[in-house]
Amino acid sequence: MYRTYFLGNTSVASSKNATHAISFCVLFVLLNVLASAVEVSYDGRALIIDGKRRVLQSGSIHYPRSTPEMWPDLIRKAKAGGLDAIETYVFWNVHEPLRREYDFSGNLDLIRFIQTIQAEGLYAVLRIGPYVCAEWTYGGFPMWLHNMPGIEFRTANKVFMNEMQNFTTLIVDMAKQEKLFASQGGPIIIAQIENEYGNIMAPYGDAGKVYVDWCAAMANSLDIGVPWIMCQQSDAPQPMINTCNGWYCDSFTPNNPNSPKMWTENWTGWFKNWGGKDPHRTAEDLSYSVARFFQTGGTFQNYYMYHGGTNFGRVAGGPYITTSYDYDAPLDEFGNLNQPKWGHLKDLHTVLKSMEETLTEGNITTIDMGNSVEVTVYATQKVSSCFFSNSNTTNDATFTYGGTEYTVPAWSVSILPDCKKEVYNTAKVNAQTSVMVKNKNEAEDQPASLKWSWRPEMIDDTAVLGKGQVSANRLIDQKTTNDRSDYLWYMNSVDLSEDDLVWTDNMTLRVNATGHILHAYVNGEYLGSQWATNGIFNYVFEEKVKLKPGKNLIALLSATIGFQNYGAFYDLVQSGISGPVEIVGRKGDETIIKDLSSHKWSYKVGMHGMAMKLYDPESPYKWEEGNVPLNRNLTWYKTTFKAPLGTDAVVVDLQGLGKGEAWVNGQSLGRYWPSSIAEDGCNATCDYRGPYTNTKCVRNCGNPTQRWYHVPRSFLTADENTLVLFEEFGGNPSLVNFQTVTIGTACGNAYENNVLELACQNRPISDIKFASFGDPQGSCGSFSKGSCEGNKDALDIIKKACVGKESCSLDVSEKAFGSTSCGSIPKRLAVEAVC
Repeated sequence: MYRTYFLGNTSVASSKNATHAISFCVLFVLLNVLASAVEVSYDGRALIIDGKRRVLQSGSIHYPRSTPEMWPDLIRKAKAGGLDAIETYVFWNVHEPLRREYDFSGNLDLIRFIQTIQAEGLYAVLRIGPYVCAEWTYGGFPMWLHNMPGIEFRTANKVFMNEMQNFTTLIVDMAKQEKLFASQGGPIIIAQIENEYGNIMAPYGDAGKVYVDWCAAMANSLDIGVPWIMCQQSDAPQPMINTCNGWYCDSFTPNNPNSPKMWTENWTGWFKNWGGKDPHRTAEDLSYSVARFFQTGGTFQNYYMYHGGTNFGRVAGGPYITTSYDYDAPLDEFGNLNQPKWGHLKDLHTVLKSMEETLTEGNITTIDMGNSVEVTVYATQKVSSCFFSNSNTTNDATFTYGGTEYTVPAWSVSILPDCKKEVYNTAKVNAQTSVMVKNKNEAEDQPASLKWSWRPEMIDDTAVLGKGQVSANRLIDQKTTNDRSDYLWYMNSVDLSEDDLVWTDNMTLRVNATGHILHAYVNGEYLGSQWATNGIFNYVFEEKVKLKPGKNLIALLSATIGFQNYGAFYDLVQSGISGPVEIVGRKGDETIIKDLSSHKWSYKVGMHGMAMKLYDPESPYKWEEGNVPLNRNLTWYKTTFKAPLGTDAVVVDLQGLGKGEAWVNGQSLGRYWPSSIAEDGCNATCDYRGPYTNTKCVRNCGNPTQRWYHVPRSFLTADENTLVLFEEFGGNPSLVNFQTVTIGTACGNAYENNVLELACQNRPISDIKFASFGDPQGSCGSFSKGSCEGNKDALDIIKKACVGKESCSLDVSEKAFGSTSCGSIPKRLAVEAVC
């Protein structure tokens, strides 16, 4: 059944893509013929892959959040950063948008994604779920699932379990058919069933435990030949391996002594909400968490996210999750190296890999040195390796070990592969810092060159005539529409006479809504709008209204911004207009309420323009030229533009617009909302020391939550391109322009006896603005010389070594830059290079 479907799906590709797919399939048929099965097991200390005990570094890259053209580059950069594996979720709602109708085309081609991982020589971790959370709308569940009779999510419910098993089996069978499990010679070494259920299991009672046991038995019956994991599930039954998610997992212990210590989500940053600030997690703290995890016996660690990407279309959940899913990850939203985080972690991975045999086979001894300082020794008959950790949040620690004095900065870990010489410290960043800039489109003079046309969204059928597709004598939850659109019209015809009790000169329309946005019309006239603030999704809209004797049409347009994706019974959280909807009349101190909630309501899903596919450049409908209206809600705008020159990542600046959705050449860039302003409360400084939370180090206060929106190069053509905007709130498109994202400045501030690598992302280094070896002060963009300096001209040396080259490596030593009078002061090399 699945094989027939899968082969049928490949036939729908365009001729160009079909040729590529055929050649790709031929390639991997050959690989699968040549590949031999790989045995994956574990012994309580480590994962064992083909007889070798491994310490694995992995990173999450969610394949629908990037385009297929980006996959090889992202995976190569992950590999260059020291990763062994790529971890990905599987998104049920996009693969089975309608029951038993599947989609694995384009950037939903899961098999191609895993094959791309294999082609780059990395392992894969397949988190089937199929509940994923992931700040993805409805947690990745398809909305039709909610509307099945008798269903209850994530509990011992036969309807749900049947659908979950069907989808899980589909994914497993597809992977087996292509021989993608390690037991078949493929790259998949681990698979996951369910996701973070233990966090919210208690309210489900005994049925929750029955469900967990069923999940384990069902997964195990699929016979994939590699281990299954359950994250955040302390009661995971054998042979499931329970794993940890969080900011720190050094204190985590598996529920079975025969299970390895695994960390499936090390949160590299955090997601962003509309109206929220930009979270930032420092490279020092992230590396500290990783080093502590391996100091305490960790064997597998995965970054969530290593590349977060973009929530294209309407997949962002939450609700109120932004279109950007950058996550402050080591690879940024556009696929650029997020330096110094990427480089600092790369250095850590290199050191840990050099100690792999010791970490997986050595005897472990931990010595408490007092004042939150620990020495951990991994010893084999050949060699000993040491971790020195200082978990004190303020004070550096100096102590003697093995006859040598060591100093470990506060909230850091030093790693000594031979227990003698410190090779790495999490608080000492030697990687380049990249300052990213946005450059204007050199292909044309934007925004002046953009000529706009427009169309009003046609609302006569709804706001004026009240014509719907279905009707009911109640207010419906917006989920009943199977999430075909963000928008749902609620329409009610109210017959009033002047002797009606509610009739007064002081009447209001009151709507209790569960959001997220409401636009109200009465008799075709716009009455007003209201929307929830993030985290508070119940609100009351109330405005004065003038009604007429006879029939009055009340038309309410509800808009969602992604559905709830997390929590116990999250699937039941109401959306849309929950009611009551009331006409309120006031006479002196008397208030009369007419409740319309159980009257006959008509419903229409979506907007006319979307049904007409106005976002498609091939759409045949006429657009208005000239006299482009500004600040007009429910309006479509269109323009053409030339793609920015070069290969740098492209963004579109939507400053000046309100809220809506954007398309380039028919491809959705996602929801935009630049009029949503980030709240106040940013930190003047960011101290990496001490436990991290998503509110600790934040940026971007008082600015648009998201102003720039990613336009993948694969969406663009060499000729004319089309941008279409659906403006919901009302805005001004005259400021819209396309820009490129690249490195403007590359800085280094590396400690002595390290190598500083500088690079300008495939462009030559054009100049060196600052260089000093000694104890330079300040940070990137504001360096100054300190109290001591090498006796050679660092600026001249580095100019000769780096200017005109795409990258250069600098030996940070007195040999290279001359002796100093710094004495016991730690020496560093500070450089500011112009790209």
